[in-house]
Amino acid sequence: MDCRIEPAAAFGIDLGDAHVIRNAGGSAREALRHLVFSNQLLGTTQIFVIKHTHCGLSVNTNESLVQAIVKNLGEEALADLNGLEWYPFVDAEQGVKDDVAFLKASKAIPKEISVSGWVYDVETGKVKPVAN
Repeated sequence: MDCRIEPAAAFGIDLGDAHVIRNAGGSAREALRHLVFSNQLLGTTQIFVIKHTHCGLSVNTNESLVQAIVKNLGEEALADLNGLEWYPFVDAEQGVKDDVAFLKASKAIPKEISVSGWVYDVETGKVKPVAN
């Protein structure tokens, strides 16, 4: 989701070569339905899970996010978001490893799909492989 990350430049791919799914925290769990769609209907054969350093979800909790929503938007807005998980994480590398393990264990992702995990360093602009 972070606008500093340009997947084409970071991975040396051309426009149209990747179906990029972005969400807050780079959560594979939140993206699962999009990943299934991409694989089953668009033919995607590789999944890269990418989180970045200094992510806002690495310094927040579900509770702190709920408090911010109530404070800034009110209880009514919270009702619209009832039951949603925010998938916060403390460490980007561990978060990526957890998401890769989740996808590899999912019955919704075929075993022949390549799943790898990466961390993007927002200070250097470099990506580092952390799971495959």
